[in-house]
Order: sequence, then C-alpha cells, then structure tokens
Amino acid sequence: MTKGYCVKCKASKEMKNPQKVTLKNGKPATKGTCPSCSTKMFRIGG
Repeated sequence: MTKGYCVKCKASKEMKNPQKVTLKNGKPATKGTCPSCSTKMFRIGG
C-alpha cells in the first residue's frame, strides 16, 4: 500500500485503489482515494 496525505482528514493514510500515473514532465506519481472519507489523494514520486 502507498501512503498519502488526505487534505480533508488532515492526516497521512494508506491510499485505497492506488494507481501509478506519469505527470506531463515525465515524473512518476500515484493517485488514489482516502479509505475513510473517499476524497481523492495524490502523491508525487511514486
């Protein structure tokens, strides 16, 4: 699992359904959802 920061909960949590994505500049990133409030989460750098 990948950890990310949820802005709504104001806490660092494990992402639900993490997906690897590539930004426009070619850098890796991960996006997913918060397990408790279902807000979108994003983490740059894999």
